[in-house]
Amino acid sequence: MDIRYSANQRDFKRYTTEEIRKEFLIETLFAPDEVKAVYSHVDRMVTFGCMPVNEAVPLNKGIDVWHNFGTEYILQRREIGIFNVGGAGSIIADGVTYEMGYKDCLYISMGTREVTFRSVDGHKPAKFYMVSAPAHKPCTTKLITIQEANKVPCGDMKTSNKRTINQFIHPDVLETCQLSMGMTSLEPGSVWNTMPAHTHERRMEVYFYFEIPEEEVVFHMMGEPQETRHVLMHNEQAIISPSWSIHAGCGTANYTFIWAMGGENKTFDDMDNIKNTELR
Repeated sequence: MDIRYSANQRDFKRYTTEEIRKEFLIETLFAPDEVKAVYSHVDRMVTFGCMPVNEAVPLNKGIDVWHNFGTEYILQRREIGIFNVGGAGSIIADGVTYEMGYKDCLYISMGTREVTFRSVDGHKPAKFYMVSAPAHKPCTTKLITIQEANKVPCGDMKTSNKRTINQFIHPDVLETCQLSMGMTSLEPGSVWNTMPAHTHERRMEVYFYFEIPEEEVVFHMMGEPQETRHVLMHNEQAIISPSWSIHAGCGTANYTFIWAMGGENKTFDDMDNIKNTELR
């Protein structure tokens, strides 16, 4: 498991491009029949990736659970949200099977002992992207398909940010302890996400970018509003955003991204918006 420790905004100003990428960027999430895991000390969020090809893969494969989590099993004191961004697959959670199509989402409650991933066709493997947060009580494990997600259109073609926010793990959809997740899809011709840029002091966020066309990239903006930096993102990469950092991006083509938040609250208007003209 890759461990990332908290970075503060004062030191961040002196980081080189390489240091920023090592601290915040998650470059590789999917490898055949492996579980990739990055533990961030920012709100103790963990980002996972699993691509089962030739076998069923348990969530704890290759992870020293006691050393990394101090528990008997990963979700003993945690909840997790899982998106399938690959071929058809299934997740078995404590003996219950959930069939997962492209862009479907599964929320799994704290207290679930065994989680296993399978692909329907190893030649077109499922790709399970996951974020886990600490939890304080069991909630209800639930599958939310892309068709069932709460859809919120926003933005405009005039500002190149026409998009649809698909709310999955969200207070308007189901109860969780602190985890919130959703998926934002940009329309062709739109390239900007999350504008105006903002921070939310009581929550951190992880972005996972996918459906970036071959040869295209996303310029992800981060840092304090008056001390911004950018990170070049490629397809199926994720990036960690501490509470003090903006998190917005501009692509060389349209794309889709999954956002995951955890922290003090789940109040989505509890943010500090920054005017575009005030960014530096």
